[in-house]
Formats: sequence, C-alpha cells, structure tokens
Amino acid sequence: VHNGIVENYAALKSQLAGAGHTFASETDTEVIAHLLEERVREGEDLLMALRSITPRLEGSQAIAAISTAEPDTVVATRVGNAGGVVVGRSDRALYVSSDLAALLPHTRSVAFLHDGDFVRITPREAAVVRGDGSSSPRPFQEIEADPAAALKGTYSTFMLKEIHEQPEALTDTIQSLVSLDPLEFRMPDLGAAAEGLPSIRRVVLIGMGSSLNAAMIGRQYFERLAGIPAEADNASEFRHRAPVLGPDTLVVSISQSGETVDVLEAMNVAKEAGALQITICNTEGGQTTRVAEGTVYTRAGLERGVASTKCYVAAVAALNVLALHVGQLQGHLAAEDLRPHIAALVRLPGLVGKVLAERVGVDEAVLELSTATDAFFLGRGLAFPVAMEGALKLKEISYIHAEGYAAGEMKHGPIALIESNFATVAIAPKHALRTKIISNIEQVQARGGRVIAVITEGDSEITELADQVLPIPDVGPWLEPIVANVPLQLLAYDVATARGFDVDQPRNLAKTVTVE
Repeated sequence: VHNGIVENYAALKSQLAGAGHTFASETDTEVIAHLLEERVREGEDLLMALRSITPRLEGSQAIAAISTAEPDTVVATRVGNAGGVVVGRSDRALYVSSDLAALLPHTRSVAFLHDGDFVRITPREAAVVRGDGSSSPRPFQEIEADPAAALKGTYSTFMLKEIHEQPEALTDTIQSLVSLDPLEFRMPDLGAAAEGLPSIRRVVLIGMGSSLNAAMIGRQYFERLAGIPAEADNASEFRHRAPVLGPDTLVVSISQSGETVDVLEAMNVAKEAGALQITICNTEGGQTTRVAEGTVYTRAGLERGVASTKCYVAAVAALNVLALHVGQLQGHLAAEDLRPHIAALVRLPGLVGKVLAERVGVDEAVLELSTATDAFFLGRGLAFPVAMEGALKLKEISYIHAEGYAAGEMKHGPIALIESNFATVAIAPKHALRTKIISNIEQVQARGGRVIAVITEGDSEITELADQVLPIPDVGPWLEPIVANVPLQLLAYDVATARGFDVDQPRNLAKTVTVE
C-alpha cells in the first residue's frame, strides 16, 4: 500500500523489466513490490528489504507492505511528506494506517512515525527503527476524540452532520483559545513561537483549497486588527518562488490534517529561511505541528466529509483570535479594544446555529441554482474569500462549474460569460462593501443573469433587487465571513444531493492531499 509518487519509477521499471520482472500495471506502486521481491529473494527479511529499497525511490513515500514469507508481520515507513503513518494500539490488536481517523473506531492510543522511520508490526509489538537499523521508539499518546464522531448518527451523510456540528466546533475552538471574563488568551501550544510574536514585522499565511481561503481572511485580520503587513499564498506556489523571508517574518500554515504535502514543503522552505512558524491544525500529532515552533489547535473534532465545513470555520475563528493576540502583544490593541471582539466571538456559535436552524431562503436558492450550468460567486473585502470558498464547495460536491471572483474583477473579462443559464451568487452583507456589490448585481441582471445574494437580515433593497436572498444575522464585520459561509454550505449540499451525488466522497478528491 503506497501514498506518494515514485518520481524515478520509469527508470526503475526499465531496470526491473531488464532483470526479468513482469509488470501487471502501469502504476509506480508496483515498482516498489518488485524491488521488495528482489531483496526478499536474496534473503533479507521484510523490514530489511524495505530499508534497502527506500534510498532508490525518489520523492516522498508512505509505504506499508506484507509478505507471504512473514505472514504475521506488517512493515511500514514514512519518507518525506507523502502523508502520515500512524500506529495504533489496543488491548486486542496493533494497527497501522495513513489516516488517524481510520484508527479511532478501534483505539485512541497512537504513535506517529517521523520522517525516515521504519516500523515492524507483529502480534506482539510495534518496533520502530531508523534507516540504519537503530532503535527509535515513538511514544504512544492518547488522542482526545469522541467515538461518535466516526458515526453519522441521525444524519444521512457525514457532511450534513459536520455542517450542523459547526456551533459546537466554534464553541470548543474559541473557548480553548480565549475568554471574555477574565479577558485573557490561552494558547499554551504556541511554545517557542510565543517569544517571537512581539517582534514580528510581516505575516505570510499559506494553505491549499479551503485552507487557502481561510488564509485570505486571516491576511486581512492581521493587517486590520494587528496592524501588520500580511499576505496569503498558495503553498504549492510559495515553495517554488524563492520567497524573501527572515526572522521577523511569521509564517502561518493552515492544514486540517497537518499532512498536506504542499504545505509541509512550503514550511520546509520557511524553516530554511529562518522564519518563525505557527501552524493552525485540527489533528494532534500532525506533521505540521512538528515542523512549526508553535501550534494553534482547532477543536472541531473529527471531520470525515471530504469537503471541509466545520474545520474551515474553526480555522477562520482561530486566525481571528491569533491576530487579536498578536495585535495585543505588539501594542496595537488595548484591553478595551479587545473586549468587543471577544464578545462577538462568544456570540458567534449561537448565530451560526440560528442560520442552520432557520435555513431562510435556502430551498428557493437551491431551485435557482440546481439547473445552472455555471456559477460565479462574487465578493469584496472580507467577502471575497467567502466567494472563493462558496464556489469551491459548489464545484467539488455538485460538479457545477463555479468560480469565485473579487467583484471588481467582473468587468475585466468574466462578465462576458453571463447569460440566462449562468447563476451568480453575490456575497453582499452590510459590512462587505455592500453598495459596490449592488452595482455588480445590477450589471449581472442587465445581461440576463440570475442572482442569489447573501444579505444581512432586513436588507429590503437587495431583497427587491436579487432573484433569491440568503439572509444572515448581523455579527459585525470581522466574523461576518464565518456566518456568511454557512448558507453557502447548505446551498452546495442541497444542490449536490438534488443532483444525486455522493457528497462525502466526491469524485477524484481525497480528504488529505499527500501527493503533489
């Protein structure tokens, strides 16, 4: 079993074929099996064989192997950043998996392999060694997880369950990081990073997919709440463009799993440049938490659906708290400035729950969108990343072509696509440069397009203007991106189910991306 890419597999396959090996597939994984076969035939045990062949494999790999020669043995290794390898232990068995979530129904006692570790698992023990054969024990730790999180319960899908768990995920995340009375931040996992925060002069946020959309919101939090220049970057691009970093730069990585390969490779670039690093992560023991100097854990619980929902909103909330904390440390925010921000965070879970319970306008918007062939999601300011996330959710589970744009970009090309079967979702609550968004709505409708608008409750002007509206309560400017995201999740979910698709396992997608 193999995660990763054998970058030199063509050359290895040619060598093996020349030595008489016959291949049954075109996969690079089969090359690993043939290499192991050679070493076992030469008398090596399975673990030694795995240690022997890994130097020949170019690229990052996570491998598990069994052999008929050793029927009671499983061996595994982690080389580079192709995903984690987790060993589980219970009273009845030992386990190995690339995914912590797969182990939780069986055990919460786990150990994580480090880069370059090898493990031999037998009915009696799990023994970890390094490439030279030296012993390298990895301690087992108890993971805090609710066993019910691995079950759908009364819900038809994990995604719907996780959408409705967002108030709890936000409550647990916010309460773990900050309190209103007394007013204090609680971030013990910042570790060594805490000492450097008062002196940072620049923030770079990196992520992929939904995590990148969260980073785009985080950028504005750091600029506008902490007064620090900030940028958000696609991790896969960041790592290849020789970014200019230094010890006064804070790099904030965002990865639900802590195992996203592009994020990890970007973190290695930042580490080599001497930047201070903090990671936002939802998984204890994730690799990003071992690379960064400090961690801000989200407490969203296990997320099984491929399309991120509760982990996404928890990450945005954590970024808000982190920016407030840095703003305080740098003297940009006083205690009296912080109190209304923290009070808004305390109210946030209840307002998200209100949107979920009332579902105002969702059914009508689903009818509007489910027959569309394409969709634009438009936003300005903090609503621009909301538009990006809304488009991502729709495309990844309903397979409707959707693109998120900064609304000011519309007249620079995208508006040429507008026609009657093209839907536009405008993110237009009161704090999101609403007046300018109204102009965009009018431009779309003048060209025959249909408009669904996310608005603040009571906005009669846009209610009259748009074809359908999704009202949200007024939570203030900073947390509006979280609340505005919720009806877009419901919209994408209902459109996908109306079209008959599997929302938990969308085609061609994986929960954790461990290959480039």
